[in-house]
Amino acid sequence: MNTKGRVNVPEVPSLSLPMTGFLYLMQGEVLAEVEGNQYICYPGHLLLIPEGKPYSIRYYEDVVGYTGGFKADFISRPESILKWVAPVQKAFWFDEAAFVGELFNMMANCSEKGDTDFIARGLDLLLSRIKVQPTAKMPAVVSNFLESVFSVSEHPRHLEDYASEAFVTAGHLNRMVKQATGKSVGSWIGIARMVMAKRLLSETELPVAQIATEVGLDDSSYFSRFFKHQVGMTPLAFRKRMHELS
Repeated sequence: MNTKGRVNVPEVPSLSLPMTGFLYLMQGEVLAEVEGNQYICYPGHLLLIPEGKPYSIRYYEDVVGYTGGFKADFISRPESILKWVAPVQKAFWFDEAAFVGELFNMMANCSEKGDTDFIARGLDLLLSRIKVQPTAKMPAVVSNFLESVFSVSEHPRHLEDYASEAFVTAGHLNRMVKQATGKSVGSWIGIARMVMAKRLLSETELPVAQIATEVGLDDSSYFSRFFKHQVGMTPLAFRKRMHELS
């Protein structure tokens, strides 16, 4: 899994795997949603998704890492994961994160060679380092905000709008979101606007002024400056590049 340097960030449709899914990041960040709950992954984070649980990727940027899945009967202690009813998120730090990254790299190489014995042993070693305990959910206010801001059915709005929707003050919402995710409400709104703008520029022929309105910015000149600051090129240059790559 390597999206380093990619400009286009397509939407990943919701799906469920007939096995335990995993996502391990070495670079970048990912916002995943599992059954309506959000999980933010940063470098060194491992997210394990129980078999059959529907999930989707709401946002990702400059991601380098590993993703895939495995059947319970593939590991030596299948009972250790069969009792999971919610995703498990584990953060590895420093030398331990480097070790886990190298372990995934070795398992990926063995997968190409068909060496399933080593992969099974590698998964057993990895799972032995994880305390089997479901990850604590984000506060409902934060989870609902993230779900709303990345909704494809409406354009991103303003802090006060989301606060009113949650029946809290703007300052309270911002503090809760920052504490739970490490980013402010404004940062997430900006990310959501860029995700939507890139999709509309790539998949439609809508004028830039209309796209600006669709993402919640009525001033098309400001939108163009904002887009160039975030992406490094104008909206029209981005559209041209996407058409050349398609």
